Amino acid sequence: MRKPETDHILTTMLDSHQSVSDLNFTVGKPLQVESFGELVPVEMKPPLKQLTPFQTEILALNFMGNDRRLIETFIQQGSCDLSYSLPGKARFRVNVFSQSGNVSIVLRQLETRVPTIEEMGLPESFYDIAKDRDGIVFVTGATGTGKTTSLASILEEINRNKSIHVVTLEDPIEFVHSHKKATFNQRELGQDFDAFSRGLRAALRQAPKVILVGEMRDRETVEIGLTAAETGHLVLTTLHTVDAGQTVNRIMGMFSTEEENQIRIRLADTLRWIVCQRLLPKVGGGRVAAFEVLRTSLRVKDLILHGEAEGKTFYSIMDAGTAFGMTTFDNFVVNLFEKGLITEDTALAYASRRSVVGRGIDQVKSARGEATSDIDELEIDMGYNKR
Repeated sequence: MRKPETDHILTTMLDSHQSVSDLNFTVGKPLQVESFGELVPVEMKPPLKQLTPFQTEILALNFMGNDRRLIETFIQQGSCDLSYSLPGKARFRVNVFSQSGNVSIVLRQLETRVPTIEEMGLPESFYDIAKDRDGIVFVTGATGTGKTTSLASILEEINRNKSIHVVTLEDPIEFVHSHKKATFNQRELGQDFDAFSRGLRAALRQAPKVILVGEMRDRETVEIGLTAAETGHLVLTTLHTVDAGQTVNRIMGMFSTEEENQIRIRLADTLRWIVCQRLLPKVGGGRVAAFEVLRTSLRVKDLILHGEAEGKTFYSIMDAGTAFGMTTFDNFVVNLFEKGLITEDTALAYASRRSVVGRGIDQVKSARGEATSDIDELEIDMGYNKR
């Protein structure tokens, strides 16, 4: 199989359904794409009912392009990441991995145009993040929840308003930023640097004002990231955590007990924002993002230094900090329900605290004049205790 044949398969898969986000090649299954969050099969001519181990291996080699480094990484680690371009059509982030002795491939379609905060409908606090001059910002969430897209929109806002040097360290490069007011140097793992820690250390000598780190994967990268934030850089990065409290704990967990107090002090001084996001099924199809936003304050610094306690939690700070651009997932989810973007079942299913979301939904229903309970025909027993 040659590149033109591979490109034909990718084109057919992209055109097969609406809103295709991922392309999936798995042995024993047909060609599949993820459309609106669900995997669906793709019809080919001639029909391809099941992929064979040979077919997925050939496709993987085509995507790797006989790159020796990628092949060695795949053999040694069992998986490798790369980017692939379909000329004039799309760009992909590709992960090739082994499973049960076979090769599987997943391609994530990348946006060709950098979205803005306004177009994405992101919270107003994202504009404040783009105005920060130093410190560290974490955008967290599970894989595929749009962390990279959110960060790209922040960089686009910076690009429009600041004449500064921006260095990005990505795996792979997903959004290509054109030079507007800012000057961008985008570096890709494997091609331009061999590890995030070394790429970040080198970035400190490249005179940037803003540094994007694709992911804080290890202790060394976090430590250099904190150093960069302490020396006047704005560091934007991601972690695979589900909420603000878990993000702080995850960072602490990367260091030994002897280092914990020092890291707490450094994190308290440099942390500016933690933004967590999830994608929820939208009414009428598609998905909508829900956010949890924590902004630094004296109370937040105190919790980072001494840990959470009864009545003193990151959740309570976010719940009370709406005026300062903060929000909890639960408040955001209730707001999405109020706008009619998600159903009640979806709101409850994705809630951090179901009781909080339940009360919020009841308040929305009550304001609309809708019933908040399925119990009816209640009346006072006037004869109670008189019989």
